[in-house]
Amino acid sequence: MKGLCSFILSGMVFVCRDLLLSLTTFLSMKNPALHILLLLLCCSHLPAQSNFQTLQSVRKIDIPFEYLNDLIVVKVTFNQVFPLKFIFDTGAEHTILARKEVTDLFGIPYEREFKLLGSDMKTELTAYLVRNIHLRVGNMVLPDQSMLVLDDDYFRFQEITGVEVHGILGADVFRGLIVKINYDRKVITLMKKSSFKGPGKGYDTTGIEVFRNKPYLVAGVSIRRDSMAKVKLLLDTGATLSMMLYTDTDPSLVMPAHTLKGQIGMGLGGYLEGYLGRVHQLEFGGEYFNEVLTNFQEVNEGVDTTLLFGRNGIIGNKILSRFNVILDYTSEKMYLKPSRRFSKKFDYDKSGLIVIAAGTKLNSFVVLDVIAESPAADAGLQKGDILKRVNLRPSALFSLADLHRIFSRKEGKKVRIIIVREGKRLKKTLTLRHLI
Repeated sequence: MKGLCSFILSGMVFVCRDLLLSLTTFLSMKNPALHILLLLLCCSHLPAQSNFQTLQSVRKIDIPFEYLNDLIVVKVTFNQVFPLKFIFDTGAEHTILARKEVTDLFGIPYEREFKLLGSDMKTELTAYLVRNIHLRVGNMVLPDQSMLVLDDDYFRFQEITGVEVHGILGADVFRGLIVKINYDRKVITLMKKSSFKGPGKGYDTTGIEVFRNKPYLVAGVSIRRDSMAKVKLLLDTGATLSMMLYTDTDPSLVMPAHTLKGQIGMGLGGYLEGYLGRVHQLEFGGEYFNEVLTNFQEVNEGVDTTLLFGRNGIIGNKILSRFNVILDYTSEKMYLKPSRRFSKKFDYDKSGLIVIAAGTKLNSFVVLDVIAESPAADAGLQKGDILKRVNLRPSALFSLADLHRIFSRKEGKKVRIIIVREGKRLKKTLTLRHLI
C-alpha cells in the first residue's frame, strides 16, 4: 500500500491514523495473490441495487483505471476512509471484498453467510454479506452498497499478477447502465440508457445475451482448419487470459494436437489445472483472430452444469482489450471498435517458468512450476527456486510484468539468472524458444 492521507476531501472525514496503520499492517502480512478466471456464486438472491442515484445530476461518470497484467484495476475508497484497489469484473455477479481484515477492524456486522462455488466448480467456500458500505469509485459514489466478504483471501490475487488488489467490482455496481471500456484511454464510462446517443463512428454492433447481469457472446471457433463450432462465451474482464474453452461441454471442442499441460492460472479457491494450446481461428462481431492462445479445461464430473448457463467458455482481457467496448445491458448489444492492441500477436512465455510474486512490495519472485521439456527445465530450474538476479540486475528492481516481458522475448535470446535453492546461490542460463 502506498502513502496514507490524514483526511479525504469527500465529506472532509478525519481519518484515525492508528486504524489506517493497523489495516495496512494486516493487509501486508497476508501473503497475497491472484486473478479470477471463473466465479459462480450460489447466492443470486443477494439484494439488488440500483445505481441510478449516482447519475442523477450528470450525464455520465468517468472512472480512470490502471491496466496491469491484463487486469482493469480501479481505485476504491472504502467507507470514506480507506484506499483499496478492485478489479472491474463483468464476469462476476456481485462485488466482493477479499480481505476480511478490513471489515473486522471497522467492526462491520456480518448479516448472513453464503457458500460460493470455486473455480473448479466443486469446492465450496464461505463468504458473508455486509450492507450499508460507502464506496467511492473514481467520481462514482455508492453510499449504501451491499457486498460479499470472503472468509479468507481465496483469490490471492497478488501472487500471480504481481498487482496489489483487494477485491472485485461486480455487475451489481453497474447493472442497467451503459458501460463503455476505453482500453486506449484507460477510462470506464457509465451512463444511463436515456443518456446514450449511440456508440459513435467506427463501432460495429453485435448481439449479446445477459443472464444474471453477466454478458454472453456467441462466437465461432475453429480449433482445426476443417471445422467451425458455435460457442457461447462469457465476456469476462476479470480474466487475464485470451480464451478458455470447456472441452466436455460440446463434442466439437476437441483439444488441438499440440498443447502444454499444467497450471493454467488461478481462480476462486485454488490453482486451475488444464492445457494451453492454440485455436486456428476465432470469429465474433465480424472480426477474425488467428492462432489464438486458448486455455482448455474439463468441467469436473458431477458438477451441476446448469450453473454454466449453457456456456462453453470465457473470453478474457487479452482479446477484449483489442477493442474499445461498449456494453448495453438493457438492449443486449455490444459495440466494438478496434483499439491500438487489435493486431498484437498472441505471444506466450518462451522460458517455461511459472513465477509468482511475494513479499510486501511484490518484488520477490519464486518459481511456482516448471513446464516439462522447456528451456527452464533444460537449465535445471525447479519449483521453489528464488530468483535473485535476472540478466545481472537484482530481481527486486523488476515487477512481475517486467519478468513476463523478459521471458517472452525473441526466440534464441539468452536469459541469465541467479537463483537461491536451499540457501545456495546457483547460476542458470535459459535460451528462449517457442513452446506453443
